[in-house]
Amino acid sequence: MKDVRIALLDMNNNQANQGFKNIKEISETFKKQSEENITIASFDIRFKNEIPNIEDFDIFISSGGPGNPHREGFEWEQKFADFLDAVYLHNKQNETKKYLFLICHSFQLASIHWDLGNICKRKSYSFGVQPIHKTDEGEDEFLFKNLPDPFYAVDSRAYQFIEPKLECFEELEMKIVAIEKFRPNINLERAIMAIRFSDEIFGTQFHPEANPDGMIENLKDEKNKEAMIENYGMEKYLETVDRINDEDKIVLTQSQILPRFLSDAKKNILKVNTATA
Repeated sequence: MKDVRIALLDMNNNQANQGFKNIKEISETFKKQSEENITIASFDIRFKNEIPNIEDFDIFISSGGPGNPHREGFEWEQKFADFLDAVYLHNKQNETKKYLFLICHSFQLASIHWDLGNICKRKSYSFGVQPIHKTDEGEDEFLFKNLPDPFYAVDSRAYQFIEPKLECFEELEMKIVAIEKFRPNINLERAIMAIRFSDEIFGTQFHPEANPDGMIENLKDEKNKEAMIENYGMEKYLETVDRINDEDKIVLTQSQILPRFLSDAKKNILKVNTATA
């Protein structure tokens, strides 16, 4: 039986990050629970200009990270754009598919690359646990199958995706599957929070990998704590800290989205391998 090979793409630019640690932990748990031989390799995209050869891996998870998602002239930016095109094109042309999950900064990079809408700076930095609402198409999204509407996820971003170019989504057969909370008292467009880019490529603006321990660790950073109080108020901040371990919030989201993505990718990879063996 063929190995299932996972590549983890670190977008943190040499900054310590709870998110990538959580992605590694989820991948390692998946490996331990699999009967098949799973291999996991990490690539430092921004700091070391490392990029995986797509022929060497089956599944890719690309992390969040700090900074501006628009081009700033770094070598890794074109490499990552070429990587996105290579995965997308491979899946158009081959029976054996490559699976890609894009988180936060990676999600923004891909949305800019495929010219899907306006990715712009927020008025203020957002950090906290917030409700994520499924769209009509999101109701049919199998990665959200066991999640309520709304479900809860960690949001950590200085940028946002608004004003989607719906004609581009239609042309590329991509779907908006989640948006941020509706706030009728605030006259701002709701941000796009998740996209089904293709059958094999999925992305979230939020952090499906986040767990309570990582969230608490992140709140030790004054910038995150202040951003959360500014956006949600002191009462909501205290309530979030108090309810961070609730089984129906980020614990549930973490247990569902990435593990389901990995399990489904593995099942499809092995099915094709068995059929072509």
